Amino acid sequence: MSGRRDFLKIGGLALLTGGRVMTAAGREQTAAARGEDARLKEMLEAVKPFGPDDYKIRWQKASRLITEHGLGGLLVEPGPTMQYFTGVNWWRSERTFAFILFPDKEPVWVCSGFELDRAREMIPAEQEIRTWEENESPFLLIGKTVREYSRHKKIGIEPQTRSFIVYGLRHDDPGLELTDGSPISEGCRGIKTEKEIKCLEAANRITKLAYREAFKKIKEGMTQDELAALIRDAHARYGVAGSGGPSFGPASSFPHGSRKRKNLETGDVILVDGGCRVEGYSSDVTRTLVFGRATDRQKKIWETVRKAQLAALKACRPGATCEEVDRAARKIIEAAGFGPGYRYFSHRLGHGIGLEGHEFPYLVQGNRLRIQPGMTFSNEPGIYLRGEFGIRIEDCMVVTEDGARIMGGLEAVSPDEPFGAD
Repeated sequence: MSGRRDFLKIGGLALLTGGRVMTAAGREQTAAARGEDARLKEMLEAVKPFGPDDYKIRWQKASRLITEHGLGGLLVEPGPTMQYFTGVNWWRSERTFAFILFPDKEPVWVCSGFELDRAREMIPAEQEIRTWEENESPFLLIGKTVREYSRHKKIGIEPQTRSFIVYGLRHDDPGLELTDGSPISEGCRGIKTEKEIKCLEAANRITKLAYREAFKKIKEGMTQDELAALIRDAHARYGVAGSGGPSFGPASSFPHGSRKRKNLETGDVILVDGGCRVEGYSSDVTRTLVFGRATDRQKKIWETVRKAQLAALKACRPGATCEEVDRAARKIIEAAGFGPGYRYFSHRLGHGIGLEGHEFPYLVQGNRLRIQPGMTFSNEPGIYLRGEFGIRIEDCMVVTEDGARIMGGLEAVSPDEPFGAD
């Protein structure tokens, strides 16, 4: 950033050193903070695009895991895992398009012949692309490729692979042994690098700032759609496509909202859940506030949920199990009289977050996976009183060497102050 008018473009986001935010087209827009949020500026300057060196490091880790699990390779079709390992965003259709990752080799691609030219625009020239014609089986080509590149017939199938591909492989090449590839894909994607964490930090910060801006414009009689539009517009002023789904009053007692709509009235609980992406990495933030003066009961339940969130944050540390973190939050809520089990806190505590809003691993009873540094989770306890109101507070957290911390700062303080100072 060599001059006053130089600006930094990150995943569609451009921040001028003078404090002005620009759209991709270069039109000047004013951010909520007008350059006052130095922490966001610092976060954005730390975000860097992902490139060949990042993918090579990911292949190397995948290669080790493929070998450790006695596999010949990993088959991946379009989706977040393809983006993670290659940066290629390809659409899903009835025509099989995939790559196979073999130990210590670059990906080998399988593509329909008529789409080869388009594929070459997206795939590095040094990577091999093998094609099949419309009257040929892509599954036979996959099997042939596995035999040429590996002495193993066992191949891992990325967990989000569609069933027709699995069935096609079993039918056309029964000699292949297909197995669950999640130890490879999730073993890589579940632990975030510092570079990935910086993207998540920025995305979470932006969503919180967008909510804060929109909440200042809440007024009696407004609709849920009107508040959603304010949140969407506030995200856009930071240069990202983001959203937040509001629920008013009794609808907030449905964890994911209700089809019944109402205009905002004094005393209504407002629950908003949403997020955005920076370099493909997601935020997920929920805030609950009260329009007008909160009742003692609303305050008590809000404080119980916040206490549960803090207990989970404290419990989330290397070596703990995922279910222990869920239990730490649930114990607080049950002790306050909102139990047992899932009666009022009706969902798991949290989910992994990264290229997908919900991904491996999950903070839920029965998950004995040991937590490791670099894992990222949502932390979202809630209490839902059906037909009355619901309270949920959600922030994303990253596991450090000796604990965990909230990403994006601006933690909730009270029903009247959903975003505290850092």
